[in-house]
Amino acid sequence: MKKKTYQLLMDLTHNPLYASVLKRSVESRLSRWIVPSFAKTFKINEEEAEKQINDFYSLQDFFTRHLKEGSRPVSMLEKAVVSPVDGSMTAAGEISPAQTFEVKGMIHDLHTLLRRPDKITRYAGGSYGIFYLSPREYHRIHAPVSGKVISRWALGEFSEPVNDLAFQFGVQPLSSNYRLITEIQTETGKVAVVKIGALNVNSVHYAHLHDEMQKGEEFAYFGFGSTVILLFEPGMIKWTKEQGSVLKQGEAFCFLKK
Repeated sequence: MKKKTYQLLMDLTHNPLYASVLKRSVESRLSRWIVPSFAKTFKINEEEAEKQINDFYSLQDFFTRHLKEGSRPVSMLEKAVVSPVDGSMTAAGEISPAQTFEVKGMIHDLHTLLRRPDKITRYAGGSYGIFYLSPREYHRIHAPVSGKVISRWALGEFSEPVNDLAFQFGVQPLSSNYRLITEIQTETGKVAVVKIGALNVNSVHYAHLHDEMQKGEEFAYFGFGSTVILLFEPGMIKWTKEQGSVLKQGEAFCFLKK
């Protein structure tokens, strides 16, 4: 019952007023009293957290928790691309030459996702991976590769829930929600990291704005939810993990081609 209640609080977010009230509530010190219940309901591993369960200021503070050093070892295998988050790789494959890709039976397009003609052309015919974070996951976002940051931009004004119900009703939240996009130049090619919010409060934030990224380095986080999409230029990677794989941040899921 508690799990359904918490999930409902995260899904009923289309109304801006409700989302605003929810945001203030989870940031309030009063919300700290439901942190133990939230952790137990979603079976969150409290031992990994940098702070003790009773030391978090609010539910938001707990949701955006840091982990103890060493909790997420980063693959140092040559050319390994690592998962930017804890989560499920719900979809992965090739982007069509027509600039579309499929998620849960719905066709999405790069034009709606990226909105910039030069970027759309760059990733047409390339590869994509989509990583979904559940409420129990660690919600910090880390660099999947090392390289130079060549562009950043934001799109979208509000966010729909990113869940199966949204897809069933024809909503395309991955291509229309509020999102922050970071593009990284590697020795092999370019990678776009699309960070997508799941709540109307658009709680996707940068941790820093450095010009260089090291693989495994934290650079953003979700206040709530939800999904990260990685885009690769054509012929850039070879897959080692299949769609549906559950990954930990720092775990290799594909390799850059030499």
